[in-house]
Amino acid sequence: MDDHRSRFLQLALRAEALRFGEFTLKSGRTSPYFFNAGRFDSGAALADLAGCYADAIEQAGIAFDVLFGPAYKGIPLATALACEFARRGRDLPLAFNRKEAKSHGEGGLLIGAALAGRRVLIVDDVITAGTAIREALAIIAEAGGTAAGIVIALDRQEAVDPAASRRSAAETVAIEQGLPVVAVATLADLLAFAGGNEALAAQRERLLAYRQAYGSALPG
Repeated sequence: MDDHRSRFLQLALRAEALRFGEFTLKSGRTSPYFFNAGRFDSGAALADLAGCYADAIEQAGIAFDVLFGPAYKGIPLATALACEFARRGRDLPLAFNRKEAKSHGEGGLLIGAALAGRRVLIVDDVITAGTAIREALAIIAEAGGTAAGIVIALDRQEAVDPAASRRSAAETVAIEQGLPVVAVATLADLLAFAGGNEALAAQRERLLAYRQAYGSALPG
């Protein structure tokens, strides 16, 4: 397993962003694990997380000019990532959106760097149904930017509709939009990590059963 994937999973466990148990998802499914990027709630945790994102992006080789963080969780993630790239010697422009357009002051939905004529990398935590990503893509296009790709923390590799294509939300967005979707780690990585971690060995069978029931056709 790539170092950034292992580092990310260890960090997520320490921050309790990744938890095991029984969790009812928005889809109504009962999942044996849950990921909440909001638990990366300290400067040190966000800095370490940004390092994992940056390594995943650099490995993927995506060409981009500006970072975009969709409201709300994408905002601190993209901001921390911009700081990490600056630390590595690349000072990147950063933009994010408001949930509602502002009618006074500078107005509009966008805050930060201009997107027009630039290749935009979207930074978010997960892709669940793809709604937030599609909204971000529309905002970027309206501002004159070109989406270059999407990077997320965790790809659950979970089929949106197991009775149909068994395509995950991330795969669906990638195919629909013709964009690369890069995940710092995936369910397949979590399974491999659990297999080599004595403390998580008891969780692996439940994770495997969940993937068997709901996993995408290409779980990795």
